[in-house]
Amino acid sequence: MFKIGCHLSVSNGFTAMGKDALDIGANVFQFFTRNPRGGSAKTIDEKDIAAFLSLAKQHNFAVLLAHAPYTLNLCAADERIRRFALETMEDDLKRMEYLPGNLYNFHPGSHVGQGVEAGIEIIVNALNTILKPEQNTTVLLETMAGKGSEIGRSFEELRSIIDKVNLTDKTGICLDTCHVYDAGYDIVNDLDGVLNHFDRIIGLNKLYAIHLNDSKNPFQSHKDRHEKIGQGSIGLKTFAKIINHPQLRHLPFYLETPNELSGYAEEIALLKSLYQ
Repeated sequence: MFKIGCHLSVSNGFTAMGKDALDIGANVFQFFTRNPRGGSAKTIDEKDIAAFLSLAKQHNFAVLLAHAPYTLNLCAADERIRRFALETMEDDLKRMEYLPGNLYNFHPGSHVGQGVEAGIEIIVNALNTILKPEQNTTVLLETMAGKGSEIGRSFEELRSIIDKVNLTDKTGICLDTCHVYDAGYDIVNDLDGVLNHFDRIIGLNKLYAIHLNDSKNPFQSHKDRHEKIGQGSIGLKTFAKIINHPQLRHLPFYLETPNELSGYAEEIALLKSLYQ
């Protein structure tokens, strides 16, 4: 089964997101756990969640991907910012238990002059505080483009985090195609080489999800500007290779391209036509 979807707004509830996904031909979707630019979260509506879970079962939905707010920085230099990020993620994971067995993705953060090693240690300490043995959600670190002092620009940095997390079985990776290309991993000309490198450093068994995004910028630009599928520097041929690759085709794919629902519907139809 081709698991393809996009980012949807949680503002109208999970049942509404499920119906929107079906309307555009999706069987997975991503959503922000709360306001992506702030810290507020909607009150849990258990009736809405129950209705969604019934809808998802009826239509054979694949795994959902929750996304932490962009504003969180788990390894910020300011202790108050770090504390806010930790408390927000801890609350998010408690809320995710209403949707057991799904995924939670976050940007590792920016060390803001503290250095990569110090930033990684702070992230690890936070994850060792947040992650619980009883949780049913897998937490994913996202591959980053390498803007400024971002951590996660290399597979080695992500491996350094995972290696030091106590509950490593609760962690994994979300690979963003725009980010890795902008970071210097040539998925256009050497997709197999990139995947082999990922497998050697992290292990493909830790890859749980893929963000499908073209890039507005050239290779190794470290810019992180998403483009519609086939309209950027990565190109449609590469996306056809990615979704059909024997080591990737079983994974869920989530579009984060600059689109409205109608645009996502077109991209999903296009990708379905390329999936073999």
